[in-house]
Amino acid sequence: MKILITGVNRGLGRAMADEGVARGWEVQGTLRRGEAPSGVVAHLLDMGEFDTFADLAARVGPLDCVILNAGIIGPAMQSPLEMDFDGFAETMRINTLAPLALAQALLPNLRAGKGGRILAISSQMAWMGYRKPDRIAYRASKAALNKVMQGLATELEPEGIPVALIDPGWVRTDMGGAQADRDPGDVAREILDTAGALTLSQTGAFLHSDGRPRPF
Repeated sequence: MKILITGVNRGLGRAMADEGVARGWEVQGTLRRGEAPSGVVAHLLDMGEFDTFADLAARVGPLDCVILNAGIIGPAMQSPLEMDFDGFAETMRINTLAPLALAQALLPNLRAGKGGRILAISSQMAWMGYRKPDRIAYRASKAALNKVMQGLATELEPEGIPVALIDPGWVRTDMGGAQADRDPGDVAREILDTAGALTLSQTGAFLHSDGRPRPF
């Protein structure tokens, strides 16, 4: 499996990269700063600089899978009553627009690979069944990610390239915090299992990390 994962310098991205290497996969990863795990071909990439995505695509070669993982939690002030709107816009840019732009840039790489597929890391906080008002910029960005990737899935279905959204749960990372109930290594194993087994019948779906469907 030739796979590219965004945001491999820490957290769930790093855990997925480690797991991919352990499986003997050819793992490439992007990071804005820091170091990639051992065995990963690293590419410096700022997810906010869309005009560099074509250069990345020219470097990585054919791909079987892309996991769009990199994201931000958003501004300190993001309540519906007190919103940092510049921070909200940046959160949407990094968490929603950038994954779509990068997926578009990497489509030739996936078409050149074997059984290309795209997974985007979403969040349970995107679920429309929640009415919680905290971290609303982050919640909205992930809900919008779900919608744009669902649309991408529809467009790519005739080509046989499935696209799925992944809810990893509450994971113990810098973003999730120490109180989170899921180990990043366990989640990474489940996501890569799901990536390896993903079929066109699941395209456009919102899935738990182990591949079980969940509601949007």
